[in-house]
Amino acid sequence: MTVLHLCLFATFWRAVHAIHPDCAIISQLIQEEEICIHTRKKEIKNPSQQPGCGTDWDGIRCWHTANTGQLINVSCSDVFQHISNTQGFIYRNCTSKGWSDPYPPYEEACAFEDDSESGTVTNYLSTLKQLYTAGYATSLISLITAVIIFTCFRKFHCTRNYIHINLFVSFILRASAVFIKDAVLFSDETQDHCLMSTVACKTAVTFFQFCILTNYFWLLVEGMYLQTLLALTFVSQRKYFWWYILIGWGVPSVVLIVWVLTRQFYDNRGCWDDTDNMNIWWIIKGPITASLFANIIIFLNVIRILVQKLKSPVGGNDTGHFMRLAKSTLFLIPLFGMHYTLFAFLPENTGEIVRFYIELGLGSFQGFVVALLYCFLNGDVQAELKRRLWRRQTQTHLSPSKKRQATVTQIMMHDFTHSQTAVCNGYITSV
Repeated sequence: MTVLHLCLFATFWRAVHAIHPDCAIISQLIQEEEICIHTRKKEIKNPSQQPGCGTDWDGIRCWHTANTGQLINVSCSDVFQHISNTQGFIYRNCTSKGWSDPYPPYEEACAFEDDSESGTVTNYLSTLKQLYTAGYATSLISLITAVIIFTCFRKFHCTRNYIHINLFVSFILRASAVFIKDAVLFSDETQDHCLMSTVACKTAVTFFQFCILTNYFWLLVEGMYLQTLLALTFVSQRKYFWWYILIGWGVPSVVLIVWVLTRQFYDNRGCWDDTDNMNIWWIIKGPITASLFANIIIFLNVIRILVQKLKSPVGGNDTGHFMRLAKSTLFLIPLFGMHYTLFAFLPENTGEIVRFYIELGLGSFQGFVVALLYCFLNGDVQAELKRRLWRRQTQTHLSPSKKRQATVTQIMMHDFTHSQTAVCNGYITSV
């Protein structure tokens, strides 16, 4: 069985983590080889008088001591428990001259010669990579456009949109990190990725983890801000803005520093993209899971507040505003990342196919959906873009009459004052 086949199946087995394959199967084989060799060295130092065959590593399986004439067999499911369900067996004889060659060969006994199966897996992974590449590219373009809109138009400069901009930036970094990691780890197809361990690949994985963390925590900040907007109507929004900055960027930075130091001193293997040591992996997964559950609590509390306000007889003209918030809140369910909590505490190998589509497929378009709801479908943004377009067209066709110029200026100033208040007092006014 070739290393290429093993890495192929490792890719299928581990890519669900939105982290490119850590070749866990190859790592397992290396560990088993080290144990086998260590056992063999012990036997050489303490030879026994009993004739037979000593412990031997055949490149895939460790064959332990046996008596001369003994026939040993192992099941394919024991050797390749993650990638083969074949009930075939491999045999070795312990002869007076030593171990015989394994028979039948692993490829035949465990049905690894089925090119159609490996080809299907390859095509599936290739299609999935094209899907998430298209998703992240679409998200990247839309998010950069949204940031430019919120940054260039002064009327969108308010606390709400500053939080949106930071969320957009976190999605931009996340998409960029995926492309950077792909380029660093998988640009050279001839390179042995399973044994790769360089500063460049570790840096790429570290940056990727930082971007994932910041993305989840800015989703949490969006939830916190929405709750604050509803619960504390008369509080100054700027008062909490720097706390939001600290949560969105500061907490992930601290978590990442702890994770990097732990990996460096206690598990400095490969490119740090494996999850074999769950204690270390929970340094990353723990805060992410906590942020997801915090958003669930916030979401339920937001629903409770909205229901109370909608039922309250003292609402007046605010009823329409709260109705818009109620409708928009329903659209925030996937944005808060709540669908990821389905797999938060499940074993890593549970529902691989579903995870593939959610975390890699649908997740790659999440940034595009965020930009769409928070920016492009926002009624105030659409009105401002139309106004700017109308202004440019008017200036092109308008005669140089001072009176008409003054009238246009007055209209624009009136629109600006009105929309400035609307933009910074609502949340998502388009849905």
